[in-house]
Amino acid sequence: MRIEEDIKLDFKDVLIRPKRSTLRSRKDVDITRDYVFKWSKRSYHGVPIIAANMDGVGTFSMAKAFLEHDAKMSVALHKHYPLEDLIAFFNENDAQSAWYSIGMVTADQEKLDAFMQKCPNKVEKICLDVANGYSEHFVDFVKGTREKYPDLTIMAGNVVTGEMVEELILAGVDVVKVGIGPGSVCTTRKMTGVGYPQLSAIIECADAAHGLGGLICADGGCTVPGDLAKAFGAGADFIMLGGMLAGHDQSEMNIIEADGEKFVTFYGMSSDTAMTKHKGGVAEYRASEGKTVKIPYRGDISGTLQDVLGGVRSACTYVGAKRLKELSKRTTFIRVTQQINNVFGAS
Repeated sequence: MRIEEDIKLDFKDVLIRPKRSTLRSRKDVDITRDYVFKWSKRSYHGVPIIAANMDGVGTFSMAKAFLEHDAKMSVALHKHYPLEDLIAFFNENDAQSAWYSIGMVTADQEKLDAFMQKCPNKVEKICLDVANGYSEHFVDFVKGTREKYPDLTIMAGNVVTGEMVEELILAGVDVVKVGIGPGSVCTTRKMTGVGYPQLSAIIECADAAHGLGGLICADGGCTVPGDLAKAFGAGADFIMLGGMLAGHDQSEMNIIEADGEKFVTFYGMSSDTAMTKHKGGVAEYRASEGKTVKIPYRGDISGTLQDVLGGVRSACTYVGAKRLKELSKRTTFIRVTQQINNVFGAS
C-alpha cells in the first residue's frame, strides 16, 4: 500500500484567470478543431464535443439534431441499436455526425463485422467502450480491432493515468477516453473506491497522449458549460457529455408526468435499470455501478446547445483565445479549494 500526496484537482477546485483580449465579440471565436488522427490518418473538422454512448443521449435523434442545428458536434451512438437500424441510419446520414460504439462481448464484435460487410465505407469512427480500460484483455482487443480495421478512427477507454494512455495509443488508439467515476449517474467511486479527480486526469493524460501524437476525450464530470472550458483549458481534445444533454426530445425516452411536472428517466449504463433492459438483469458476479434518476424534461436540444457552445465561446473571450486551439495555451487555473495536508488529522 502507498499514498500519493500530490495535489489532484476536480473542476470545482479551480477557476480560469481572465487575461487581456483583443476580441470584440464572442462571435469572433472559432470553436472548431482540425485533427489528423494518428493511426487512421483521417482528417477531422468540427466542434470536438461528443454526446455519450448512453441510452437517452447517444441516439439517432440526437445525431440528426446536431446536423439540423449545424452544431458540428458528433454522437457516440449507444451500442444497443439493432443492426438493421444502424444500417439504415448510416445509409441515410453523414457519417461525420456519429461514432459506432461497441463493447468487448462477442455479439458486439459480430454485429460490427456484419455491419462493415453490408455497409463498407459508411463508418469512419468507432468507440470501444469498457468501464475498466486497464485490463490486458482490453489492450489485446484494441490491437485486434486496429489490425482488422486499419482505416477506422478508434476512440477507446476508459482510463485516468498517463502510462495507460500511452499503452493504448501504442496499441492503435487514436483518441483515449479519460474518466473513471465522474459521471452524474455513475456510482463506480462509491461502489469500488476507484477513481481519479477529473481535471488532474485530463492534464496528466493529455500530456502523455500529445507526446505520442495521440488525443484524449474527457469523459464525464461536466455539469455546466464552464466545466467544458476548464476541460479544454486543461488540454482535452474532445469532451464527452452525458447528463448535460439528457432529458430532451432527442432522448428517445418516454416523458413521465407527475404533479403537473414532466420528467425523463436517465440512468448509467452500468445501472440495474440498464442491465435489466439490455441483459436481463445484473450478473450474479457483479454489482450495479450506476444509478437511475428522474430529470426535468427540457424540450428540444437547441437551447442547451446554445448554452454549451456559447459558454465555451465566452470563456475564450475572457482569456483572449480567438480559436479553441489556443484556449489551453491561454489558460491559467486558480485554486479555490484548500488542500487537506494530513489525511490522518494530525496537526
